[in-house]
Amino acid sequence: MPMQILINLFIGVLWMFLQDNWSVLTFFSGYLFGLLVLFILRKYFPSKFYLMTLLAVIKLFIVFIHELFTSSITVIGQVMRPKINITPGIFTLETELEGDLEVTLLALLLTLTPGSVVVEVSSNSKKFYIHAMDIPDSSDAVLRSKVRFEEAIKRVTR
Repeated sequence: MPMQILINLFIGVLWMFLQDNWSVLTFFSGYLFGLLVLFILRKYFPSKFYLMTLLAVIKLFIVFIHELFTSSITVIGQVMRPKINITPGIFTLETELEGDLEVTLLALLLTLTPGSVVVEVSSNSKKFYIHAMDIPDSSDAVLRSKVRFEEAIKRVTR
């Protein structure tokens, strides 16, 4: 993937040098031309087209923002009740992800969403022990978040 980026930047600079005036616009048009060339030649590179990975990272960020807002609304609703009626607890969650990067990313994303904290990861990195603010509501929300996060993480890393 870094090779693709370097080739694309080289094509952008080359395009800019072939023009009469040097500006950001000529570099940007050369960069877009380089993207087109790399997209056409993508089957000759061993890694996938790097723009697809960039789009997957953006989608993962959007999924995280959505989960952050929905879980924040749930936590705010629980805290704003006149009488707090929650049942905190710890539950286990199994993951399909492989590798330290994927497991760590999922653990961080689950911890950053309000209402749940990853307390421990098992030694084989397949189980998370998660503390939830309210077991019935939060555990269901964490399970839904886990599925969405796992799909997005797989698109980024694989």
